[in-house]
Amino acid sequence: MPIRPILRALRHHRFTTALIVLEIALACAVLCNASFIVAGKLSLMHIRSGIDEPALAVVTLDNFERQRADDLNARVVNGLRKIDGMQSVDLVSGLPFLGAGGESVSPDREGKRGSYLTSFYFGDPGALPALGIALTAGRLPRDSDVVPDDATIVQSVITRSLADRLWPHANPLGKVLWCCHGTGGFQVIGVARELIQAMPRDDISVGNAIFTPQRSGPMLAGQYLLRADPARVNEVLRKARAAMATLAPDATVDDEHTGTLGDLRHRYFRSDQATADMLMGTMVALLAITALGIVGLTGYWVQQRRKQIGIRRAVGATRRDILRHFQIENFLIVGMGIALGVLLTYAFDVALMKFYELPHLPPAYLLVGAIVLWLLGQLAVLGPALRAAAVPPVVATRSV
Repeated sequence: MPIRPILRALRHHRFTTALIVLEIALACAVLCNASFIVAGKLSLMHIRSGIDEPALAVVTLDNFERQRADDLNARVVNGLRKIDGMQSVDLVSGLPFLGAGGESVSPDREGKRGSYLTSFYFGDPGALPALGIALTAGRLPRDSDVVPDDATIVQSVITRSLADRLWPHANPLGKVLWCCHGTGGFQVIGVARELIQAMPRDDISVGNAIFTPQRSGPMLAGQYLLRADPARVNEVLRKARAAMATLAPDATVDDEHTGTLGDLRHRYFRSDQATADMLMGTMVALLAITALGIVGLTGYWVQQRRKQIGIRRAVGATRRDILRHFQIENFLIVGMGIALGVLLTYAFDVALMKFYELPHLPPAYLLVGAIVLWLLGQLAVLGPALRAAAVPPVVATRSV
């Protein structure tokens, strides 16, 4: 079918055509960028933590005297280990989705060879096996690895991701990494296959983590890692919370930082889930409005051109010819909208990169967005186009 007559017809409806083109352009920009943001958030929410989440819970205490931390830890740990179904209880400071100290680390003391943001986890030597961490090299911490709090170099287990960044293509075991401008060193005794940062926010440094064994004391107190059979972990956690009134009457349970690891993951990502839901709702609403706009415009044009359609039917045009005319017309309008939408999409992308530090939008999202809008346009125009194709030739003769 010739394109020129269709373009000539569109020029007679410049204003309405321009409105639909702008609407499609805006829909394209919002759809592509919002889809990219939603995909990133959903991917992050389902990230592998590297620990045995179904079998783990944590109890966090607050408002206790740090000077009496050893006494508190002894009472709580010994009491919790007696709970039916409890497999292990260990002291920890920081967990994935719960929070931990963060610092940039470097393979050299002066930091001249680059630095990498890293989460620091501390706990007693039994905490790492309780987490279910698998090693790819080296060994797990032992009681003999625990050193005084003021030690310059401590024994640590780091993640494979961090090791590859610090010493690519080299064996990290025995090497020392540095933080705090060279004032603290961590000698590598083991390499964990996987352990994410305490507060994952991007894919760049999410796998950078260090675990260091530490002794009970003011710096390691009030947070207890519980391990139980996954089928009983909620039951064990309820018993542990109830036992706190007897085991630690001098402290209070921090509800926000107490729960199963599944609870902690849900709480940590609830704002991301809310944002993803809002953006998906916005995309659905915008696509619906765009489709309604196309239906309304095409229906109006069909009504305005009934005589023209009747004449074409009278001189031999088939229903398929009329249907194809409106489909091609819609395809061209949506194409113009997508062309303008590409420019808007990259303008939005630049703004998001500048103000929200989001990564660059991959071109694949533009291709998918264009396909979705073209399909939506064809579906939206189908009803009015079928009505146009059904206009009988007699319509032309009635107005003669």
